[in-house]
Amino acid sequence: MTVVNKKRVQIETIGLSEVPESEKKTKWFDYAFIQMAFSVNTGNVLVPALAVTAGGLSAGWAIASTLTGAILAFILVSLLSLPGARYGLPAQYVIRTMIGSRLSMYFASPVRSLTSLYWFAVQTIGGSIVVQFLLMEFAGIQISLYILAPLFSIIMAVLALIGFEAVKKTIKWFIPLLFISQLLMIYLIIDLIMSDSTVMMTGEFSLGTCLFYGSLAFMQYVSGVSASSDITRYAKSPREGFTGVLVGNIAGFTVVAVLGSLFAAALQSVNPFVAASQLTDSSAAILLIAAGAVISMISINLSNAYTGGYSLLNALPLLGRVKSAVIFGCAATGLSLFPSIVNEAEQYISLLGAAIVPLSAVIIADYTVVKKLSITPEHLARLGRGGHYTNMPALITVAVFIPVYFILPDTLSPGLVVFAAASAFYPLLRKYVTNQSEISHN
Repeated sequence: MTVVNKKRVQIETIGLSEVPESEKKTKWFDYAFIQMAFSVNTGNVLVPALAVTAGGLSAGWAIASTLTGAILAFILVSLLSLPGARYGLPAQYVIRTMIGSRLSMYFASPVRSLTSLYWFAVQTIGGSIVVQFLLMEFAGIQISLYILAPLFSIIMAVLALIGFEAVKKTIKWFIPLLFISQLLMIYLIIDLIMSDSTVMMTGEFSLGTCLFYGSLAFMQYVSGVSASSDITRYAKSPREGFTGVLVGNIAGFTVVAVLGSLFAAALQSVNPFVAASQLTDSSAAILLIAAGAVISMISINLSNAYTGGYSLLNALPLLGRVKSAVIFGCAATGLSLFPSIVNEAEQYISLLGAAIVPLSAVIIADYTVVKKLSITPEHLARLGRGGHYTNMPALITVAVFIPVYFILPDTLSPGLVVFAAASAFYPLLRKYVTNQSEISHN
């Protein structure tokens, strides 16, 4: 009698526990491919495209400003991927050692969950619009967004529920097709620009506008400091995780900035996937672009759903990893039924930034300046005891700089100003509080 061994789908259940050393096998190039696959999608191209269509910048300045802001954020995101790789712990849980358990659970985690929810919905709606348009153009089939968006949401939520291995394997299967689709889109827009060189001369330079859109790009990606450890907890080593995340993010956003800015300058479009399909009569090329749109949407939303579920778990540990992932998936599916949020991306990014920027500044300042990139065994032991404590300097810093963010005018790039000020303010306040405490005990 022959026994057939069927490989069963294993749902990740590790939750807030440390990933066993035996499962830390992911190398830097795996992370680079994962991050590149996360990058090029309808949501991420919005800021470079808006820099041209709304900001009036030339394509070249739009690329330069948004790429500069994004790279600054990616360096910081990569630094905060180190704790995940070293200790095998998820981001929001290990961040308790930096900002205190209460601020992490009751503020940072809800903010991270909302951020992931928002971007999940934006990506789903944007990808669904591409599929809807191409189905109509290519096959004459009209399908409502209220059918497509929830369908895609459910598929992505299920894959994220399965866990990191599902994320990694899905991207490995489809990344060659995704890269070919992106190369085709770049070829189509460059071919159009070469036939009309005046496209690259439209728009102008404005230092204030460059700083504003660079600041928007920075704010969009710096929030990743509170999520990057979720992915790198499976890294073979801290260096492998750091290098892969940094290289993949920079390479991916370079393509994002080029596509978003060039299509916006040439066609006044903020959706390169739809615009690119109108530049060719080839059925094969249109199908390839459509496939790229779907794959890019799935890739980034695997990240959004995976990290969003862990943020929810940190806020409500009793849920467990599976329930938190299911609840997040249901909420994300519901939010994807509101297409209007895509048209108001600039306002939502700025609004989320009011909480994200000072919070991210405190996390980075604590890990780099206070802890000097090292979390001690005492910090980890405090996590294990499960006690709740408040990091008052962190709480005060966030409370002070949220209103400052709203007060500053857009011309002063409030994201960058608040981040720099909060990063400097927190270590000084913490040192002062520590000194006062020592004096009172003597």
